Amino acid sequence: MGAQWKVKHKEAASNAKGRIFGKLSKELMIAARSGADPDMNPRLRLVLEQAKKASMPRENWERAIKKGAGLLGESVHFERLTYEGFAPHQVPVIVECLTDNINRTVSEIRVLFRKGQLGASGSVSWDFDYLGMIEAAPKDADTDAELAAIEAGAQDFEAAENGATLFLTDPTDMDAVCRALPTYGFTVQSAQLGYRPKNTVSLTEAQMEEVEAFLEAIDAHDDVQNVYVGLAG
Repeated sequence: MGAQWKVKHKEAASNAKGRIFGKLSKELMIAARSGADPDMNPRLRLVLEQAKKASMPRENWERAIKKGAGLLGESVHFERLTYEGFAPHQVPVIVECLTDNINRTVSEIRVLFRKGQLGASGSVSWDFDYLGMIEAAPKDADTDAELAAIEAGAQDFEAAENGATLFLTDPTDMDAVCRALPTYGFTVQSAQLGYRPKNTVSLTEAQMEEVEAFLEAIDAHDDVQNVYVGLAG
């Protein structure tokens, strides 16, 4: 499952699309606190690229940016929470949340983890690397991903879906690498900071179904932004 777990077979469903837009809106609002101009706000620029890749309507992301920057006369207060623990069969999980009601989120996440095991801070994050992850597509078939990674300052790279390449960076280098990649023949499609497992757990088909059900329930929660899993396959 690599860096970030995604709901299988539901990406095109309208309810899944709505959840994706809701999560992106929160990220845009938080990023826009530091300014509404993407050219002057690296974090906002990266989240906006994600929103555009997800086909988020222009009016949606524009409204989120204005709201976060305080241009609509509304105040936005979200807290970022991170939970660590295990899905069934001792599969390590990191869950990132954005919430406007910490007590509600804490209570509801604890309930969702009853089929797994909620751990303390640091209980599983030691087995993950925190990295910048940039997905970029080559402009032509002859584009050299290894050369681009070296010259742009990425730590590593690997093949991604649909012919794209995933470039891995130090968190502080992600924006600089995003800016450099087009020079070496790549178009950046998305970029985000996140966790990648150092080790992964392999499961039987029956065990995988149980873990998938657990992860789907976590991902469906309105306050959950990202779910990272140490799961093979």
